[in-house]
Amino acid sequence: MTRALKTHWHNIAFNGLILQEIVDHPLDDETPQARLKEIGMMTVLYAMSQAHQPLTLTNISELLKLTRSGAKETVDLLVKRGMLTQTMVKNSMGRGTARQFEISKELLDKLSSFQSV
Repeated sequence: MTRALKTHWHNIAFNGLILQEIVDHPLDDETPQARLKEIGMMTVLYAMSQAHQPLTLTNISELLKLTRSGAKETVDLLVKRGMLTQTMVKNSMGRGTARQFEISKELLDKLSSFQSV
């Protein structure tokens, strides 16, 4: 199978997995609109991750033309769900700290088991 086709199937599997995880496990007091934002955000974050772009609030908000607080709102829900992990790193200027995110190992493990079926 060509690499492009394999990547395409991998993306479809990831999108199906996040859709199932978010829709089947709503958070308390979460609106349908919030779930839709989470699904869209995870799709973008996965594409950024595949392109080896750091998943920081600055990069996310620049790419999506969101305010930092707008990006933070949705990303925080994904961290709460356990779909993203958060670490503190040096900011781009090297003086302060920034929040950097990764797609959680648990979610990637689910994706691996989903694909091997």
